[in-house]
Amino acid sequence: MMNAAQLHTNLQKQLTQNHLTFSEPVVAKLTDYLLLLEKWGQVYNLTSIRDPNLMIPKHILDSLSISPYLQGTRVLDVGTGAGLPGIPLALTHPNCHFTLLDSNGKKTRFITHVIQKLAISNIDIIQTRVEQFQTNICFDSIITRAFTSLTDFLKKTQHLACQKGIFLSMKGQYPTEEINQLDATFSVMSVNPIQIHGLNEKRHVIVIKLQP
Repeated sequence: MMNAAQLHTNLQKQLTQNHLTFSEPVVAKLTDYLLLLEKWGQVYNLTSIRDPNLMIPKHILDSLSISPYLQGTRVLDVGTGAGLPGIPLALTHPNCHFTLLDSNGKKTRFITHVIQKLAISNIDIIQTRVEQFQTNICFDSIITRAFTSLTDFLKKTQHLACQKGIFLSMKGQYPTEEINQLDATFSVMSVNPIQIHGLNEKRHVIVIKLQP
């Protein structure tokens, strides 16, 4: 197991390098989340990355890069997997409520354990396929990280968006082809390149809304 104090120091350093400032309890919980990812990852295949120090840029910083684009207080994370980007966002946005959705029971069990262990009060977990998810509330922001194609993501989630809600899709390369395939139901508001210190990969956040 990774040394918790060293991991905490490394996380704090990389947050600072990326101009992110959080309280000590939040950084401690982010550290604990990484340690739980490492521990459970040895038994369950939660993420392809096993080293918590590599998880810092690839999972924590990457997840937090979507923060400036969040809108409203009700957020749905579709295909959350091991809780990414939902758990880092929930820990750093205590005034928002996050619904984390995934059809994989192994992964939702892990998230349930994390929430209990870290006493996170602003997360709900839903285990189902997104197209089958029905709720009497709407979401201000619907986010996904490497879930599926843009068209597929939007078609499967549009019934869950508030009238003025937005869709946020995290991608690697600029998704020219996927954007060109969108129909007139949706409007691309912006495509934002993301620079993460310590992660030498192309990253983009696409902000989309429903046409009125």
